[in-house]
Amino acid sequence: MEAFARTISTIDGWLWGPWLLILLFGTHLYLTVRTGFIQKKLGLAIRLSVTKDKGGEGDVSQFGALTTALASTIGTGNIIGVGTAIAVGGPGAVLWMWLTGVFGIATKYSESLIAVKYRVKTEKGTMLGGAMFALERGLKNKKLGRFLGILFAVFAALAAFGIGDGVQSNAVADLVQRNFHIPAWISGLIMMVFTGLVLVGGLKAISKVCESLVPFMAAVYTLGCIICLIMNAQYVGPAFVAIWNAAFAPRALTGGLLGYGLMAAARFGIARGLFSNESGMGSAPIVASAAKTANPVRQALVSMTGTFWDTVVVCLMTGLVIVSYEVAPNGSTGFTNGGALTNEAFSQIPVFGPIILTFGLITFAFSTILGWSYYGEKGAEYLFGSKINIPYRILYTLIVFVGAAIPLGLVWDIADALNALMILPNILAVLLLSNIIVEETKKYSGIHIDDVDTTPIPLMESLRRKNPV
Repeated sequence: MEAFARTISTIDGWLWGPWLLILLFGTHLYLTVRTGFIQKKLGLAIRLSVTKDKGGEGDVSQFGALTTALASTIGTGNIIGVGTAIAVGGPGAVLWMWLTGVFGIATKYSESLIAVKYRVKTEKGTMLGGAMFALERGLKNKKLGRFLGILFAVFAALAAFGIGDGVQSNAVADLVQRNFHIPAWISGLIMMVFTGLVLVGGLKAISKVCESLVPFMAAVYTLGCIICLIMNAQYVGPAFVAIWNAAFAPRALTGGLLGYGLMAAARFGIARGLFSNESGMGSAPIVASAAKTANPVRQALVSMTGTFWDTVVVCLMTGLVIVSYEVAPNGSTGFTNGGALTNEAFSQIPVFGPIILTFGLITFAFSTILGWSYYGEKGAEYLFGSKINIPYRILYTLIVFVGAAIPLGLVWDIADALNALMILPNILAVLLLSNIIVEETKKYSGIHIDDVDTTPIPLMESLRRKNPV
């Protein structure tokens, strides 16, 4: 097992080398420019996310698709992932993670747009889409598109067992065992049972659970972090200073190499930022393809809000709680385990800390398990047809139990490696189809906030607009 773990760690280190960081962050910047800084439409996008497009065709509401996507992104990456980035890359990783979120909004918009544009209707009348169909149907070279589409589908089907399944159950089992001394297998068994009960109902059941769970859990966790920061207010300012300085200055830690701090902060900040918001990975566009929407631009705008909420808001909150603990006189920077660091930081806050952390991690992890089950299943369906759906759900449910008992470091390395492999064909898709993205964006550029009825979904009667976004 040790030899296998070292091999996986080596592969993970190579995949997440400078070349991938430059490719990923460079794509975020490139698409930000190509889309005319689409981030400026964030206000409109948030309003659209809580309205219903009655003229659209799909399997779930836009809000249902968004919350399902948020369910998969707001997970352990927002808690344990942030702690891991800080433990290994230093406080500066928080800034790189945050920047990945800000500029990653454009990539999430772009990948969602082409996913919806090239989606197909199955024989059962359901919508199916994602990078695999965008590559297959969008590229002029059909053989290349099909090959890249197959690669993406394979990586998505496998990655779901890591980022969406094993990592989540493992993180919950570790925290519960650490704080409440409950054996990992019991936590794994309970999560497996609840996961199986939801997955029996397919996407509609997943979407229904996520619509109810995600807004509540995110609001409670964010409010809890704010309370923690208020209680630790005197160290919040120094925490911002530490984050900024460590993001660009060499860090006096392992190895003593000039620039180690900068490279480590960038690598782990961007890697964990991706793990959290998944911008560039092509996962969330799979469920975006099932949304009821009249055109791809509208859903792309809704989808990009997921990156904002996940990383720009929630990850930043977690990072500030942890770093404000590190800079405090009684804080410690000696942790190498992200879960232990996060747990220790929140435990320093009397009463609220442990409760917030435990509630956040359990609900975040469970919702992520549900969201990623759909991504992996659709990747498998692209490869083998709908007959694979039930067997895939059964295997996915069993991995929830298995993942709870695997060493945490190995689970994270496997998940990171599979994430990187998903990125490559997906990034090729958005870059090769960037002209289509620009054309579609310009086509619907006349929309303004005043044209949108912002009545909440249950009370929505009409959507007033001059142009259909």
